[in-house]
Amino acid sequence: MSAEEQNQSLLERIQQPEVSKETQRKIALVEQEFIKAELEQLRHSTLLLRPLFTKRSEVIDSPDLREIFWTRVMLNAPAEIEEAITMTDATILASTLTNLTVERFEVDEKGNGEPRSFRLTFQFRDENPYFTNKTLVKDFYWRKQVITTANGHKHHWDGLVSEPVRINWKEGQDPTKGLLDAACDLAEAEKKKNADTDRKELKEFEALMRKRDEVETAEEEPQDEDEEGSAAGLSFFAFFGYRGSDVTEEQSKAALKEEEEKYEKLRKGEAVEEKEDEDDEDDDLEDDFEFIEIFPGGEELAIAIAEDLWPNAMKYYVTDQAIEELDYSDIDVSEDEDDDEEQSRPRKKTKV
Repeated sequence: MSAEEQNQSLLERIQQPEVSKETQRKIALVEQEFIKAELEQLRHSTLLLRPLFTKRSEVIDSPDLREIFWTRVMLNAPAEIEEAITMTDATILASTLTNLTVERFEVDEKGNGEPRSFRLTFQFRDENPYFTNKTLVKDFYWRKQVITTANGHKHHWDGLVSEPVRINWKEGQDPTKGLLDAACDLAEAEKKKNADTDRKELKEFEALMRKRDEVETAEEEPQDEDEEGSAAGLSFFAFFGYRGSDVTEEQSKAALKEEEEKYEKLRKGEAVEEKEDEDDEDDDLEDDFEFIEIFPGGEELAIAIAEDLWPNAMKYYVTDQAIEELDYSDIDVSEDEDDDEEQSRPRKKTKV
């Protein structure tokens, strides 16, 4: 066999490895053990950090920090969050936001419960020219779903689900251009509809589709490059309309029970016959959430806030301060390095 043929054979084995069922079983069990260990670690850290977050909140509540801390943190946010904030959003947040908290509300005092669920609470100033809400609370529930198709294929999904949260905008101040209101209207209509009524039959569904088309068309229009603070892209406040899925708590518990039974069989060495997540044109799994989801990146944004911004808030608060205190006067840079200096020197954000 030539060297070229050997390399081709190796590449094929890497791309399409032939793994025995016994090895597959061992891999699946080890992966499940990792998941359980990570969940237990998250439960433990939740209990451990709660008093520290309380102590930090007391420090932040001091007069010289209270009004600016979370505004500064949000505007120094990591890329996953920064990219979701338009210039208009930044202006609103800078003049209204006073506090932000994250709670793993399904974990009790003994450390029991689902640690992947969490609550985001945003608090705002009384004098708010944009909306009347003093507090916006958005709960995210971790859910799991297993759907068995007519052909016996198993389709798995897990992630965060949430209910839309309405913001009472003052006239002419809604940066979502009515998109959030339309999403809230549909969610409320779904709760009132008959069980045999499809959501697509609701007038609120049609209204949301029209509003989404309007907003998408407006976003595609060219922006004036000289217009400072123009809003380009989907507003951060549309995030409050994120839903994720409509998997219920009962459906999630059933899926977790089914999964646990599967792994129990694997631990015992019993055969598990399951057609896993195979693509089949005969599998008709219609999911209209792609039409009604107004903030597709909502799960990623929520996780970035809960797992990065919230625990590292102090770091993001002092980011600009460190840049401001940096003295470049003693740095000797030749003329040949001017371009490199311009590219590498830290820059302050200028959103507000």
